Amino acid sequence: MVFAGNALQHQEQTPILQGQLYESIRLLVDWLERNDYKGYDTFDGLSAIVRPLTFETKLLRIVLQQSVRRFLLNTRPLLGIRRSHSSKGMGFLARGFLRLYKSSGDAIWKEKAVFALQWLLDNQSTGYSGACWGNHFDYQSRGFYLPKGVPTIVWTSLIGHAFLDGYDCLDKKEYLQTAQSACEHIVRDLQAFPHEDAVCITYVPGLDSQVHNSNVLGASLLARTYRHIPNKSYLDLARKAFRYTEKYQRQDGSWYYSERGDCHWVDNFHTGYVLDAFKYYLDNTRDDQFVSTMARGYEYWKRTFFLPDATPRYYSHKTLPIDIQCCSQAIDTLVFFKDHDRASLELAANIARWTIANMQDKTGYFYYRRFSPWLVNKTPTLHWGQATMLSALAGLWSSL
Repeated sequence: MVFAGNALQHQEQTPILQGQLYESIRLLVDWLERNDYKGYDTFDGLSAIVRPLTFETKLLRIVLQQSVRRFLLNTRPLLGIRRSHSSKGMGFLARGFLRLYKSSGDAIWKEKAVFALQWLLDNQSTGYSGACWGNHFDYQSRGFYLPKGVPTIVWTSLIGHAFLDGYDCLDKKEYLQTAQSACEHIVRDLQAFPHEDAVCITYVPGLDSQVHNSNVLGASLLARTYRHIPNKSYLDLARKAFRYTEKYQRQDGSWYYSERGDCHWVDNFHTGYVLDAFKYYLDNTRDDQFVSTMARGYEYWKRTFFLPDATPRYYSHKTLPIDIQCCSQAIDTLVFFKDHDRASLELAANIARWTIANMQDKTGYFYYRRFSPWLVNKTPTLHWGQATMLSALAGLWSSL
């Protein structure tokens, strides 16, 4: 895989890069509109018509789900799995459209952002204490089974940030109220498991599922909403949640996915989630106790997860597969940290150009995974790829 150029090495290259980014965005948006903003999901394998063969056992559900996810060819059409809208996808699309509108002033991007946010308002999970969102498919993890529609703190937090973006950009009070409602869901419906002077907020209502990125993502929404609505309970819970993840930062600056024994891996995009969350906390509160934790984590992430040609690695111990989520989250985190690291935009630009050259189809969408220069899984995933790349490229484009 060959990366062409050093995007920000010379100032005069910036307009060229902006043009490349905008053309990539235009192609992607055209693809999204032709497909009615629908696509597959990485973990939608349990929607297959052969699911009865799992006999609803945990092991066989995992086998089916992972087989669909990992197979090199997209078997979903053969298995009766249809393209669908995605709540998390719509959240990332909204963020991307808002970034494009804020930077360009073009009303078409505002219209698209409002459409995505309205879709999210109309497609919330019901029966909970506040606004929340979940999968449009059943999901089996190592630790729990999650039926369609049950909200997760990851989906709810990332979508909550989209509504705060909408409020900051469009000054529409309903968007702030929705973010506040999502915070009420986190506070009231999700258990916070105590760990001395810290807590870990669970991933899913009613379950003990303690994961670092989900814990601090929820806390980051509480902290950012607190800046607009100074509810002390939001800040107190957020601080305790960040204290938990701070306690478990490893000596090299990394975090395991979870402290459970079978979850001791370190990967690129989940680390990006954690770093973003710490920065949201520091940017929106007057509490600077986590500055060194964030800085250590950021330096570890930046030196570990990128090859010299800007290829984003998946795990701390190996590069392959090249996953589109690692590409998009890397760009997004680096752009977010531009006020912390003056070299971050250059690396973000390099990753963007590598990704466009190696992962974008001529029809506009981005491939799911690349295993070698010749071996590629070209499944058109929606939130995992198209929506996250739109958001990331829009953020980079607007920052140049």
